[in-house]
Amino acid sequence: MNTLYIEAFSGLSGDMFLGALAGLADAYDELEKLPELLALSDGKIEITEVDKNGIICKHVKVIDLNEQHSHSPSNEHEHHHEHGHDHHHDDNHNHGHHHHHRHLSDINTIIENASIPDNAKKIAKAIFLIIGESESKIHNIPLKKIHFHEVSGVDSIIDIVGCALLLDKLKINKTYATPICTGFGFVNTQHGKLPVPAPATADILAGIPSYAGDEQGERVTPTGAAILKYLNSDFDIPVLTATKTVYGPGSKDFIAPNVVRLSLCEQQNSSEDIYVLETNIDDMSNEFLGNDFQEGLFKHGANDFHYNSIHMKKGRQGVLLSCSVPANRIQQLSDYIFEHTSTIGVRYYPVKGNKLEREIRSFETPYGMVNVKIVKTPSGRKKTKIEYDDLKKISDKIDQPIYFLEKEIMNLINEQL
Repeated sequence: MNTLYIEAFSGLSGDMFLGALAGLADAYDELEKLPELLALSDGKIEITEVDKNGIICKHVKVIDLNEQHSHSPSNEHEHHHEHGHDHHHDDNHNHGHHHHHRHLSDINTIIENASIPDNAKKIAKAIFLIIGESESKIHNIPLKKIHFHEVSGVDSIIDIVGCALLLDKLKINKTYATPICTGFGFVNTQHGKLPVPAPATADILAGIPSYAGDEQGERVTPTGAAILKYLNSDFDIPVLTATKTVYGPGSKDFIAPNVVRLSLCEQQNSSEDIYVLETNIDDMSNEFLGNDFQEGLFKHGANDFHYNSIHMKKGRQGVLLSCSVPANRIQQLSDYIFEHTSTIGVRYYPVKGNKLEREIRSFETPYGMVNVKIVKTPSGRKKTKIEYDDLKKISDKIDQPIYFLEKEIMNLINEQL
């Protein structure tokens, strides 16, 4: 499994994604065979090397042989199939060009019949569904009646299915991204001028951090936005180590390099990064969650833990186990919980917090040595606590209650402090 890092500082389109993903997967040769795998004999892929502000990268151009003109991967986007806005229409709309006009069901049939892995088919269908649902909402037309035209052409289908195929090949399981540059201004469409980002793109980008940038024009297409949306990118970026970086170029030139940068990364989990790991437990006696189990939690990475009684579905009584754990011990603690409880799933999430400086000091007492945790507050006051295990040993040895023993020993230690 791999972590993907996306930097869309010059915008994003389907073919820019396609070129960069092909570079990450070393799959340019495989990509050239995609029209045949899709049984789209009227499609062709040409791959050329280009220079974008000194960045040498491979440009993927999808050609619709029906029209004998290229699908340009610019951000502006002079896409003959996308026009930067990918409008879709109902059956009564009269189209004035030669693109195939397919429904979502038609596109799904092409994908289903393709000679590609099942998971790649699933990804491609999901991306087309994102676009279809957006257009359905914008045009107030039921999804089944939406008549895809710009993104139902050979070039758009190859863009999206190609990206799906490569994402499956790369086994991406986590994606991080920087905010996306959308451009600004207006774009000419068959419906007149529309604002940038175009309505469908803006709808797909809802919830995704973005900014206009400093150059006018359309930088993001619905296809690029939909792929990003499918990847469910996290914009809270941790420390990452890139193992491979490639660039997917567009055809136009801007002041900044017109590329998307993709990196395969390894996430650096520090022992200082703390997560909360939780699981709901039922169908199991609470006796099994006693001292022995709790000692195992600490042994396998938990910094601390607590239980809460909860009511689960069907009226079942259950226990919520919540542990704090360093990032680099999550898997070890999860495995321990799976092995020793009836649960079949755990969840974890990062947390932030503040903690006081602390030290452990040893003190000699009439009953033996004890370890004391000393914590200093922001104002300089000290909090002290004798380690329970030390008190328990002394209590067993001299047969005295821990409650009273703790007070006596603490008075002795305070005199030393």
